[in-house]
Amino acid sequence: MGGITMETMEETAGRLLMDSQQTIACAESCTGGLLTSRLTDVPGSSAYVMGSVVSYTNPIKERLVGVNPATIAAYTEVSAETAGEMAEGIRRVIGTDLGVGITGIAGPGGGTSERPVGLVYIAVAGSRGTRVCENHFHGERKEIKQQSAEKALQMIVTYLSGGFF
Repeated sequence: MGGITMETMEETAGRLLMDSQQTIACAESCTGGLLTSRLTDVPGSSAYVMGSVVSYTNPIKERLVGVNPATIAAYTEVSAETAGEMAEGIRRVIGTDLGVGITGIAGPGGGTSERPVGLVYIAVAGSRGTRVCENHFHGERKEIKQQSAEKALQMIVTYLSGGFF
């Protein structure tokens, strides 16, 4: 009996990237490459996924992705400003239509009352500007990483569908 198959979020993102002939690159910190892994789970993704950097440390965020050290000094590595620069930087460095930056605290340690575990900033940068979203996810480390990747995919789909601006 044939049923309706639902498109996954990464399939939707891939279809929209293909349809619009756009490319994407990711700079991931707390997700450790999970977003890129999900994007590349889709057959044919080499047509639009150009590259990724797991910028887990500040020196890598600065040297490979292009985050200004002054931004990290002023706002910390887990901030809207850093996520925005990660998205813009990876877009510029790899030369893609879209860039995604993700930085946050997946836990279980590392959180404070001002910056709790589950605080994740996700940015999408493209020709229409950069959109950054502050998120407060809950659960264990793996769950926070999964929620972060899912939210990033939703943001990519929204951006490609003409949303945000």
